[in-house]
Amino acid sequence: MKVDRMRWIDYWVGQPLAALLVGAHRLWCFFRPERAVTPDKIRRVLFIELSEMGSAILADPAMRRARELYPQAELYFLIFHRNRASLDLLKTIDADHVLTIRVTSFATLTLDTLGVLFRLQRLGIDLVVDLELFSRFSSLLSLLSGAPLRIGFHRFYTEGLYRGHHLTHPVLYNPHQHIAKNFLALVHAGVEPPDELPHTKRIFRDDEIRLVPYAAAPAAVSALRGRLVGAFPVLDRVRRWVILHPNASELMPLRKWPLDHFAALAKRLLADPTLAVLITGAPEERADAAAIRAAAADGRLVDLTGFTKLEDLPLLYTLATAMVTNDSGPAHFSAPTGLKTFVLFGPETPRLYGAINDNAEFIYKGLSCSPCVSAANHRRSPCRDNQCMKQIGVDEVYDRLRGFLEANPGA
Repeated sequence: MKVDRMRWIDYWVGQPLAALLVGAHRLWCFFRPERAVTPDKIRRVLFIELSEMGSAILADPAMRRARELYPQAELYFLIFHRNRASLDLLKTIDADHVLTIRVTSFATLTLDTLGVLFRLQRLGIDLVVDLELFSRFSSLLSLLSGAPLRIGFHRFYTEGLYRGHHLTHPVLYNPHQHIAKNFLALVHAGVEPPDELPHTKRIFRDDEIRLVPYAAAPAAVSALRGRLVGAFPVLDRVRRWVILHPNASELMPLRKWPLDHFAALAKRLLADPTLAVLITGAPEERADAAAIRAAAADGRLVDLTGFTKLEDLPLLYTLATAMVTNDSGPAHFSAPTGLKTFVLFGPETPRLYGAINDNAEFIYKGLSCSPCVSAANHRRSPCRDNQCMKQIGVDEVYDRLRGFLEANPGA
C-alpha cells in the first residue's frame, strides 16, 4: 500500500475512530473499571513501532532498559511485516514475540490487525509502549490491546496529532533531545504514578543510549565473503571495500542525495586502485544502482542490490572499510558494528535522529528551512526541491571520506 494512501486512511479514518473509541472506552470503564496493575506485577510489555526500520534500532536502549525496570516481564514488539528483519539484527526481542501486520493492501492490513488484536487479548498485555510519533493507528492499537497501562507521546499544549486521550501515562515528546532518549522517557514513565505530569523528570546521559556491539560469528563472515568473492571475483583483488547506499525509505524521498552525486563520488573513489565500491539496496532499487554504474563504469563498482538480504548487512559491514548513506535504515544497522559511516542529512537533523555510532559522521548543511519535518507536521513537507541534500557537495563528502581512508590505511 502506498504511503500517501496510508496517511489518508490514518487521517480520515484514524482521527474520528480515535474519538469514537476513546469515548466508548471511557463509558465502558465507568461500568467496568480496568484491572489495576502495579509496576512489580507487570508480566508482559508490548512495544509498538510500525513504519521505520531505523527506529527499531534506536529503540533498543529503551527495550533493554525495560528489562531492568520490569525484570519479571516478557517483551513483545509489534511492527509492519516488511520491517521486522530490523528487530532480528539485535535480537533483543525473541523472534516468537514479534507480531507483524502486512500492509500490502487494505484487506491484509485489516485482517492482520484483527488477528494481532485477538492474540494480544489472549496474551494479556499489562503495559503497552507506543513508540510512534506520527500515527493514530498505533494509538488505536495500544487502546485495543487490552493493556491497563498505556504509555505514549502526547501533545499536551503543543502542535501535533490528535491521537485520543486514553493514555494512562502520557509523555511529553521533547523535540530538543535525541529520539532514543525520548524512548527511554517512555519506559521510565511506567514506574511513576499516573497523576505525575509530565512524566520522567530526569536526565538521560549519552552513555545510556549506547547499543550492544555486534559480535559476528567468524564462520558467518567467512561464508558471506566467499559468496561475494564467488559472484564478484574482483572483490578478492582489492584491499578495501567502500559501501554506497543511495536509497531512502519511501516515507520521505526528500532524504535522498542526488544519484549523480553518488555516481560522481563513486568515480572519484575508483581512481584509487586499492578500493572497490559496493552499492547496496533492495531489489526494487536496482534502477538507481544501474544509473550509478552507467555513469561511473568500472569493474570495481559492484551492484549488490537484491544480492544481500537485510540480515546479511551487519556481516557485510564487518568486511567493509566505510559507508556513505542517506539518513536511512543502513545508517542505524551499521551502528552496532562500529563501521565508519558518513550519514547525509537534510530534511531531518542528526541531533534528533543520528545513528548511535561513535564512528558515524553526520554531514548536514543546516539551511534556514532545515529540518522541515517534525512531530508537529506528520513528517510532511511542502518542499519539492531538496536543496538541503543537493547542496551537500561531492567534494565535501569525498574529502571527509578520503581523509579517513588516508588516516586509517589499515582499516
